[in-house]
Amino acid sequence: MVSSITRTQSYIREVATESKGLGKVFEGCFAPSTISLPATPLFGTDGIRGKVGELLTAPLALQIGYWAGVVLRSHASQLGPVILGQDSRNSSDMLAMALSAGLTAAGLEVWYLGLCPTPCVAYLTSVSEAIGGVMISASHNPPEDNGIKIFGATGGKLAQALQTEIEAGLRGNLSVAGNVGNCGRHYSRLELVRDYGEALKQPLQGGVNLQGMKIVLDLAWGAAVGLAPAIFQEMGAEVICLHNAADGDRINVNCGSTHLEMLEAAVREHHADVGFAFDGDADRVLAVDSTGRPVNGDYILYLWGQHLKQQNQLPDNLIVSTVMANLGFERAWQQQGGKLIRTAVGDQYVQAEMVKTGGMLGGEQSGHILCRYYGMTGDGLLTALHLASLVKQTGVSLAQLVDQSFQTYPQLLRNVRVVDRDRRLNWQNCQPVQQAIALAQTAMGDAGRILVRASGTEPVIRVMVEAANAELANHWTNELVAQVQQHLAA
Repeated sequence: MVSSITRTQSYIREVATESKGLGKVFEGCFAPSTISLPATPLFGTDGIRGKVGELLTAPLALQIGYWAGVVLRSHASQLGPVILGQDSRNSSDMLAMALSAGLTAAGLEVWYLGLCPTPCVAYLTSVSEAIGGVMISASHNPPEDNGIKIFGATGGKLAQALQTEIEAGLRGNLSVAGNVGNCGRHYSRLELVRDYGEALKQPLQGGVNLQGMKIVLDLAWGAAVGLAPAIFQEMGAEVICLHNAADGDRINVNCGSTHLEMLEAAVREHHADVGFAFDGDADRVLAVDSTGRPVNGDYILYLWGQHLKQQNQLPDNLIVSTVMANLGFERAWQQQGGKLIRTAVGDQYVQAEMVKTGGMLGGEQSGHILCRYYGMTGDGLLTALHLASLVKQTGVSLAQLVDQSFQTYPQLLRNVRVVDRDRRLNWQNCQPVQQAIALAQTAMGDAGRILVRASGTEPVIRVMVEAANAELANHWTNELVAQVQQHLAA
């Protein structure tokens, strides 16, 4: 590993020196003492994510770029570029420069998209000669966090085996096979973002437009601010925007898909047909109907699934979702002759199950929706366009469609902050918490469901209780949260 880095050290210093005085960012970044890796795995459910300046630093991003380049190159049938995009966080520029330096040091060409949604990187990777893609974003996390998501050549999340190889390189346990060769080049390819935008509209053009619809978009100060309003307007909708500037200080802060209150109020105020809230990188979306009522991913999957089923475009009437999917959704879908398969939380697991089973529709309650007719990853803009089109085609309001679908079981989700990474990721070893879960499961029986898990994207343990009535759900949620706070968060 050291010899490989030594070969690229002078190149990285040259790049850093020429990049507007950023030499200090990279100074000494190859010294072993400057990169401290946690004992737990770096890759979570959605790439590598953490607080900037703690887990995520320029030296680490440089190394990730280099080893990702080495691994992608070693598995490619022929050499091609790596597509690189970012969200609006203040740290994203720094991480983009470091990643690009590492990728080019591995001998790869980088096509830099600048500000764009995560599914834009995935789509362009899948339709070009690229051997992989990298997106810099912490999705719905607060501004001080960031993340690095890596895609394979097909546009899907990078395979677990390749993630393991990259991490082995970062930990000094992987050697470079042969000479990497000449350093690559960095090209600005901002124009490609519009190609993605055109691809979003293409399946709907000629069949349906959104004329006569008034739509509110909450863009969360994030990656979709330049693209989403234009696309909806080009499809004929009257568009009202919230939080529609790229603002790294305010991305996701009290807005977007995790904070629907302002969108709900705006939909009611403007008498809009529907509202859509994206997260910071626009790979997820939640809706609000004309009454101001939130419409989560379970309802979106049910309604889109119904539509595809009616068109004979849903093989085996299958929807793939996660353990978070509401029981009300599952039982209503089964009553319609449908089948629901649950996976672990994370759209990469949904995607893998869809590929395995041939499923064409899947997603998460949180708003990651995947439809394999149009792409291989969650896409908030794509989902919003198709849901709006469904409303327009049926001539029935979203509120009415939701009323006609299903009733959810009371489901409470509480997050308990557990800063200690090892304690958080190994929470299953805590016997008092396990005993409390067993007691709750026995007490509720068939009348409820419990899910406790460490978040793969935030420093929290999530406690979810679903029950036949709200009183039961509230009681056991409080009991389990108290045990997690006492034995893990203290």
